[in-house]
Amino acid sequence: MKDEQQLKNLIVYIHTNPAHHNVNTNYINYPYSSCPGYFLNKKDVLIAPVRKEIINLFDNIANMKYVHDQKHLDHSNTQLEDLKNGEDLQGSGNLAGQSTMRDKFVSYIHELQDKITSTLEKVDGKATFQEDAWEREEGGGGRTRVIENGGVFEKGGVNISTVHGPLAPAMQKYFNVGDVDFFACGLSLVLHPKNPFVPTVHANWRYFEMYEKDGTLVDSWFGGGQDLTPYYLFEEDAVHFHQTCKTVCDAHDPAFYADFKEKCDAYFYNSHRGEGRGIGGLFFDYCKADDNRDMQDWYNFVTAVGDSFLEAYVSIVEKRKDLPYGEKERNWQEVRRGRYVEFNLVHDKGTLFGLKTNGRIESILMSLPPVVQWKYDHHPEPGSEEEKLVKVLKNPRNWIENHQKN
Repeated sequence: MKDEQQLKNLIVYIHTNPAHHNVNTNYINYPYSSCPGYFLNKKDVLIAPVRKEIINLFDNIANMKYVHDQKHLDHSNTQLEDLKNGEDLQGSGNLAGQSTMRDKFVSYIHELQDKITSTLEKVDGKATFQEDAWEREEGGGGRTRVIENGGVFEKGGVNISTVHGPLAPAMQKYFNVGDVDFFACGLSLVLHPKNPFVPTVHANWRYFEMYEKDGTLVDSWFGGGQDLTPYYLFEEDAVHFHQTCKTVCDAHDPAFYADFKEKCDAYFYNSHRGEGRGIGGLFFDYCKADDNRDMQDWYNFVTAVGDSFLEAYVSIVEKRKDLPYGEKERNWQEVRRGRYVEFNLVHDKGTLFGLKTNGRIESILMSLPPVVQWKYDHHPEPGSEEEKLVKVLKNPRNWIENHQKN
């Protein structure tokens, strides 16, 4: 072997060759390759001693995956010239080497996914996340991890995706741009617990770029947030979730929490029902560089919110997961899940973007709960705990101020 460059070329060529010759459509899952040992963390005694060293050749696992995808899409490129240096590894076509911000964020969401799924498996105590690596024909792909029928979580998913290519006409109209290319990456999660006293939770952290056809950057921004959807209201849980959100916001700007909390209440709102999907949290979008903050500042904020997720949610799960419940509570949970489905299919922009960009349906609809009820003209009993929740959903509270006054 002449040099490190030739070694990398050889590794990528061998890994993608089964797909090139139609032996296995998804090179990542090919059982007679070392790929599963790198990209799916499959235990392999032959790979284990060198796995870290090989990944370091590509800087990180995210970059290694990108280079493989490029080779998979253009197998005639035997030289893999994109492998000149670390900045080139994330590129695709004219975008190669232009942005390091997306490189950093892709690496971050890969690491965060590992941290969240490993922690949640310990909390569940029964089920583990099943991983499904997928590719998008137009460019990019993702890593879906789903947990089902666990001791705590009836269904949940923690997914990452990194997609790129021409922006679909419907999305060009939505963003009011011309024929441009895009790059989008993010982590999205939804967890539906078994116990009705444990709330459902949703979170998303994402980064988006648009380019002219010559590779000129048109725009870029961060977005995301995290929000809680309880079926029974425990005010101390609501306060804890919101206080965690406020603490991370205050470390970056004291004005953030009130602003992003208000946006969350407004966004996760079933207008056709006149009620919120849940009790809110944070929602922010189109976080762009301006005179006050550059993109590094926004990166620092969004990753801090992502890092706070487990603190915001896991203690609530631990406190409520063993509370006894019966058929009445379960029925109510399933009715409220119906409202959750309504929001995701009628109002959610993330679902719309996924469908309009030919996203992977299984990953897009992963957010839907497994068992749902719709009862005609259903209303909770006056004075009940169920009615208490609905009143709050129709009249969002300032949880931090109310708690401080009490």
